[in-house]
Amino acid sequence: MLVGHSYGGAVITDAAVSDPEVKALVYVDAFIPAKGESIGELLSRPQGAGSCIANPATSFNLVPFPSAPKGDADLYIRPDKFPGCFASGLSASETALVEATQRPLAANAVTDVSGVPAWKTSPSWAVVGTADKVIPPALQAFMAHRAHARITDVKAGHLSLISKARAVANVIISAAWATS
Repeated sequence: MLVGHSYGGAVITDAAVSDPEVKALVYVDAFIPAKGESIGELLSRPQGAGSCIANPATSFNLVPFPSAPKGDADLYIRPDKFPGCFASGLSASETALVEATQRPLAANAVTDVSGVPAWKTSPSWAVVGTADKVIPPALQAFMAHRAHARITDVKAGHLSLISKARAVANVIISAAWATS
């Protein structure tokens, strides 16, 4: 089973294709692209309206990294955007820890297009944070329905894996039992 959060959903969508060992996909507040879609394109859809990261120029600090492809950089959520956007619903101490340890997103991950999605052949589950400000709930629901995922709504922001850890764990356990 593969579990992906945020852009990790796009990663597992492509990584699991043609891998017979992968029995299920679980998307947690995640992108679930179809063939030919990018994260940027998904956010530009009407269902993506209101995303707090829709404008990368005002949402991220761009940091070059060694041997980066031309025009690529690591994207870090700006400190002024982090608490209310990415970490909404977390305590101040949780927010500070997550912000200090955030993993960057490569800028090219926003524009890379997905291949044939693994959710076409693998059963899928989706946890949708109903207060997510990064990937609006309407966009998550659209993608999850399209992937025929079993959907669990949680009253949480983008980091439901922290704020609603038990609910997220229960979805992962259910997926494991259903596919074992």
